[in-house]
Amino acid sequence: MALSVRERAIGAIVGAAVADAAAQPMHWIYNLDRLREVLADLEPTPEFRADSANPFYRRKTGEQTCYGDQAYVLLESLSQCGGVHVDDLTQRTYKFFGTGTVYDLPLNDPYRKKGGPKAVLPIDGPWRHGSLKAFLRNVDAGKEETGCDEDCQMDGITKLAPVVAFYAGQGDMLEKVEKVIRVTQNNDICVAVTLAAARILEHFILNGPSPKALEAVLAQLNDPQRQNPQELDNVVIGKTTFALQNIHLRAYPHSATGMCPLAISSPVFCCFARCIPRSATWSPDGEPTG
Repeated sequence: MALSVRERAIGAIVGAAVADAAAQPMHWIYNLDRLREVLADLEPTPEFRADSANPFYRRKTGEQTCYGDQAYVLLESLSQCGGVHVDDLTQRTYKFFGTGTVYDLPLNDPYRKKGGPKAVLPIDGPWRHGSLKAFLRNVDAGKEETGCDEDCQMDGITKLAPVVAFYAGQGDMLEKVEKVIRVTQNNDICVAVTLAAARILEHFILNGPSPKALEAVLAQLNDPQRQNPQELDNVVIGKTTFALQNIHLRAYPHSATGMCPLAISSPVFCCFARCIPRSATWSPDGEPTG
């Protein structure tokens, strides 16, 4: 029996939270040799690894990453306010990630000076990364625009499920998503890519399984009358189209098929994940690792 729109919306929220927790023990493993080693005894079910292999931080299996926790705060704000309320979301985010929380560790200090003693990793506890630290500093400074204007990592995409689920099918969905994202990431490329991802998720919530979802979203982005247009939409179109055309051409040595494992199960999202420049090679603090 086909699921209803409401059931798919709930599934998007729950699925995102479960996926975040499932991946958390192997979060931010950039060394492919190390990743292959970790995966060797877990395939074909690498989710919820009992012992964390995360090289930056350690949390208990089942707990969320910094991305999943942001989604939780957003969901709580939507529930309590009956929709997007920027001031409430700002206050809740500050309270959840600020002083006196589990995120308030010496290495995660938003005012920690660079060039000090080398950090001993992994830390015992969650990681408060670059955009959140900039957000905390901006709130402390009383700035009206609290989002980090330099960070363009995946936070927006990873935490958008609650707001897209709440507003799916409504004309102001994209406007609401942009307001949410700019609370912590006031960066135009981040917003443009996240809005495209929101279109994809909305398509699945409204229509169910759809092998042509990405093509449908590209058609939306090419429409001069589209909702909430962004100056960088053409960049997103170009990179998404290129990835869609070349997704099966790149060899992945850790896959027995020579293809990206995600490309087999979900070519839409594997393809779209390549649209943010250098996102896969950036450090947790939003600085290039090489």
